[in-house]
Amino acid sequence: MTRILFKNANVFDGITPHLLPGHDVLVEDGLIREVSATAITSAAETVVDVAGRTLMPGLIDLHVHIWAVDMNVTTITHLPTEYIALFAAGTLQKSLDRGFTTLRDAGGTDLGYARAIERGFIKAPRFYHSGRYISQTGGHGDFRSIFEQSYTDCICCPAPHARFTAIADGADSVRKAVREEFRRGARQVKLMCSGGVASPTDPVDKLQFTDAEILAAVEEADVRGLYIFAHCHPDIAIRRAAELGVRCIEHASMITPATARFLAKKGTYVVPTLAVVKAFNDDGEKFGLPAFSRQKLAGMYEAMLNGLGYMKEAGVKMGFGTDLLAQHQDRQCIEFAIRAQVLPAYDILVSATSMAAEILMEEGRLGVIAPGAHADILVVDGDPLRDVTILGHDGATFPVIMKAGEFHKRTI
Repeated sequence: MTRILFKNANVFDGITPHLLPGHDVLVEDGLIREVSATAITSAAETVVDVAGRTLMPGLIDLHVHIWAVDMNVTTITHLPTEYIALFAAGTLQKSLDRGFTTLRDAGGTDLGYARAIERGFIKAPRFYHSGRYISQTGGHGDFRSIFEQSYTDCICCPAPHARFTAIADGADSVRKAVREEFRRGARQVKLMCSGGVASPTDPVDKLQFTDAEILAAVEEADVRGLYIFAHCHPDIAIRRAAELGVRCIEHASMITPATARFLAKKGTYVVPTLAVVKAFNDDGEKFGLPAFSRQKLAGMYEAMLNGLGYMKEAGVKMGFGTDLLAQHQDRQCIEFAIRAQVLPAYDILVSATSMAAEILMEEGRLGVIAPGAHADILVVDGDPLRDVTILGHDGATFPVIMKAGEFHKRTI
């Protein structure tokens, strides 16, 4: 049995809206065993004097694409797997360096990556594998150019995009595609319910999939005890996906106050992703973002900032996500400062800890400092409830980063 004792910590437990001063936290064999306002006297092999710093749960990013090695996603589909795999390894390790102890794959990640992470081949956050995302022909996720030939189901020579995307048309085809991703170990499956920025042939503000297709996916997830999450930019897509039982909406870029109120009443989760749009607007062209993608971005960032306010006012449950590609992966932490323009620090902290864990169906096990939770722990120089942007310095303000009871970083 391995025991690690953190002493003299001001604890943000992931839920309480203020720090819990002068607490001790005992870790045993990868789990948090005790959190106490009085001194813990249990023998421990390692004692860390936090000396009044903040101790909090590890961060959770609910929307990552670890394989996204190029701004032009059409290009990625033709790159060697070995090249993509090494890029993904670097992305994972850097995320852990920034204090993100858990990531949710937002679709497209090969099962082999997930298995390698699980086996500990590289230092990496916990990784919630989603498998291939499900797209209709010509939808977001169908990354073929207009000059490429029709998609086929040929097993011996699959289309280049088939390792990232399952193209499915019709309720039965969608049902089969979702079943296949769950068969291969996906913890959740992503459905593309509107157009998107990165794909070449679909308008960003239009619906994708029929009601029957979306319902088929939701039914398959429900019987597994798992869930569907959906890419949605326009308000009409957000509303329809929630009405049809999609559990979590990604982006929600053009949400209206009325739809925000509907989502809050229904209990639908939302994961806004402002970092990617800010990065695209800042220098996407410099790093090779195609013209067709840049044209789709007009007004989106401003709409997303407004949407944060609408969802806050309505009481929508929001998680933390970034959705960054290629060179922009290193900007994972800018999401904190962007959200801080609209939201209180507490809301942002919860979105990246306990609420994110709730979305992952890991309530009480991740995103909290509480007995029985996984020992994913950060020690922070400063008080993030006063200034959440201190979390946005790529790990520089974290003298301790712990995942599963093991130190990834320790400078105190």
